Amino acid sequence: MHTDLRHFETIARRTVDTMPHAFHAAAQHVLLRIADWPDPDMLADLGIDDPLDLTGLYDGIPMTEKSIDDFPAPPDTVWLFREPILAEWRDRADIDLDDLIAHVVVHEFAHHFGWSDEDIATIDEWWT
Repeated sequence: MHTDLRHFETIARRTVDTMPHAFHAAAQHVLLRIADWPDPDMLADLGIDDPLDLTGLYDGIPMTEKSIDDFPAPPDTVWLFREPILAEWRDRADIDLDDLIAHVVVHEFAHHFGWSDEDIATIDEWWT
């Protein structure tokens, strides 16, 4: 089983490439970053003490909040954090690693499309 950063990126990009047509084009404009751990500043901004609690992060302005009048902003980015995802995979022991990676990718891209965690939870019982 591959668990390196390259494998995570391969699965994440494959997940984006297979998104439904209605979402695929918009997803192509989001940067995808894979890191071993979240940056301490990310954790502090979110009020998270344990880095294992953050498997992914959407950093940007959701499409539902963008305007042509906005000042230029850094590109929207979806982050995946390998070590927290691996820890969840080991703890759960009931899911394929590639499925977990894909699930985190879809969850973070849902934020890009304007969905809140509560919105996602109404159709996705994974996180509850």
